[in-house]
Amino acid sequence: MESLLLFIAILSVATVRCESLVRSVAASNRTTFTLRNNCRYTVWPGTLSGNGVAVLGGGGFELAPHAVISFSAPPGWSGRFWARTGCSFSNNAAVGPKCATGDCGGALNCTLGGTPPVTLAEFTLANRANEKDFYDVSLVDGYNVGIGITALGKLPKGSSCGYAGCVSDVNARCPPELRVKKRNTTETIACMSACEAFQTEQYCCTGAHSVPRSCGPTKYSKLFKAACPSAYSYAYDDPTSTFTCSAGTKYLVTFCPSGATANAAHFRPRLPGHFVHH
Repeated sequence: MESLLLFIAILSVATVRCESLVRSVAASNRTTFTLRNNCRYTVWPGTLSGNGVAVLGGGGFELAPHAVISFSAPPGWSGRFWARTGCSFSNNAAVGPKCATGDCGGALNCTLGGTPPVTLAEFTLANRANEKDFYDVSLVDGYNVGIGITALGKLPKGSSCGYAGCVSDVNARCPPELRVKKRNTTETIACMSACEAFQTEQYCCTGAHSVPRSCGPTKYSKLFKAACPSAYSYAYDDPTSTFTCSAGTKYLVTFCPSGATANAAHFRPRLPGHFVHH
């Protein structure tokens, strides 16, 4: 009887250790995203999963100037982050948009994408350790807030990650025909894509312009590209806009990055203390 009890006790300990190991391995396979607000104003980041694998950060939250927040995603997660501006969620009973830009159906916790014009940080994470993550910053839906993506820390062996995104503010150089202005002011708060503004095949890469050879850069996409040289400025802007990293890489998504942000990406900056969201 004593031998049986001893065997049961040993089996129980082994089971607990095994479960702990499984949890540890599962946690180590997750990808950490850190979002930093480098803007002088509050933003309300939105998050949206493209494949339903997981909802990150509850779908949306408030991020004060210079604030930082982190959360993790499971292998195979695919989705996007963006910044919303000029939001007010004090009257949840009111119908309609709650944000001046990037609104997602009037909700704090997004289940829909951001309303254009909106800048997007897009990721598709690897399913397995020997695969690659893909990421980009896209201005195809227009621009509201600059975004930069940087790989953090010591990169996995074989990684060749690049800085994706902006080095200056598109809104400051947005032509009059693309400007979205703050209500009752002359302040430009977003810049429409030429597709959204003019709805033509040439600018939308549709119809007779639906393939890369017939849909090239325009004067408007070149303007976007000047401010965000490593971001998608139009639908077929792939060669300078899509980046890969080895599975397990940690990423920093910065709102309102600067040229210094892009330069610092080469040094893998260590972040100050920040709140970690689980």
